[in-house]
Amino acid sequence: MNQLAAFAPTTHSLPSVYAERRTRLLAQMGEDSIALITTSPTHIRNRDAEYRFRADSSFYYLTGFAEPEALAFIQPKKSNNQIDVEYGLFCRERNREREIWDGLRAGTAGAVETFGAEVAYRIEELDDWIPRLLAGKKRLYVRLGNDSDFDLKISQWLKNAVSIQRQGGSVPVEIIQLDSLLDEMRLIKDEHEINTMRSVGQISAQAHIRAMQNVRPNMMEYALEAELLYEFTRNGCQTAYNSIVGGGANGCILHYVENNAPLKNGDLVLIDAGGELDHYAADITRTFPVNGVFSPEQKALYQLVLDAQLAAIDAVKVGASCKYYDAVAVRVLAEGLVRLGLLQLDEKHPDIDALIQAGMHRRFYMHGTGHWLGMDVHDVGAYKIANEWRPLEVGMVLTVEPGLYVAPDDETVEARWRGIGIRIEDDVLVTATGPEVLTCDVPKEISEIEQLMQKGRAA
Repeated sequence: MNQLAAFAPTTHSLPSVYAERRTRLLAQMGEDSIALITTSPTHIRNRDAEYRFRADSSFYYLTGFAEPEALAFIQPKKSNNQIDVEYGLFCRERNREREIWDGLRAGTAGAVETFGAEVAYRIEELDDWIPRLLAGKKRLYVRLGNDSDFDLKISQWLKNAVSIQRQGGSVPVEIIQLDSLLDEMRLIKDEHEINTMRSVGQISAQAHIRAMQNVRPNMMEYALEAELLYEFTRNGCQTAYNSIVGGGANGCILHYVENNAPLKNGDLVLIDAGGELDHYAADITRTFPVNGVFSPEQKALYQLVLDAQLAAIDAVKVGASCKYYDAVAVRVLAEGLVRLGLLQLDEKHPDIDALIQAGMHRRFYMHGTGHWLGMDVHDVGAYKIANEWRPLEVGMVLTVEPGLYVAPDDETVEARWRGIGIRIEDDVLVTATGPEVLTCDVPKEISEIEQLMQKGRAA
């Protein structure tokens, strides 16, 4: 084995995947340009302990490099009368003493041999090399506004580049937000990304199944969360976001993450949790009874949410507005709320259209039906183009997650409905032949859930 390969961070991706992305990016940048992109900083958790490091999504998207303290540059170079991509990395150098404490590093040699950089420099050399790289360029693609310290560095590097070019030549006269290109690239998933998201969707589905099979009355929410974490970790994932495990009325708190209450017999538990594999996220929500059997009221509201979700998934089609599936879900929910008596038609709101237009349904359904999904849970990409909702395209991945939440203190509804919170969420890929549910392995029909939970209790 090559000695450097033993020290390189692992990646599930092939170097060619990242090279192809850099080529596509450069094609949009054009000649006389350069792109600079940094990764995320490390963050102190408490005293001298750090949070687990995760690379910046867009940086990793272009490089596959998962170490902190790194900057990549991409620029055109002429080769045989053609324009090719020149890609370089600034990174931490190998350091035996620091590696004993903090873990192995690729170093500049590994950046070239393992991660495909043509050139690599020590991160301490940024101030020496970046002004030279900027000299002679007309356009600089960079992300401004994310890190004030980096913004200041850009200003200083540009100033130093001017000094270098005093004898002639040019420095960038245009500074362009790199995210304007990268966000749109990331919105349409390539084959590698889709396969990774299928895998993390399957792993996350198994975690939810494990939770359904192992929940018991009087169990603590955090103990049920541990069942999810076990399944994520043993399959090479970390959590994509803080898991929500809300029993009873806690399920009505949209971003509930305390997970420190007992799960009561007769209550529902809402779990919103997904794993992250090779920087790609899953995002699943399931709601099920702690004792394995839905009550009549729980069953009625759950079926309504499920009907809304299934109708919304069917609406995820190429060419349809990315807002359309939300409107489909809202209509199903509003009609059902009227049918169940939680909302009423009256003189002001004589029909469903008027009720929706007035936002009456938002008492029980106060969020949207989905969002883009990818390397970030709420992934990048514009929802509107020229102020119009954009049409769905092949390769987009989004969540479909309608819900209903009846506040425990809502005295405008009968007591039997109060404190019930339900959400059902799946990850959906837009394909030429219709929606593909990446998280379909975890059951959501009432009968399937009850059968699975009874089977888990019998085991």
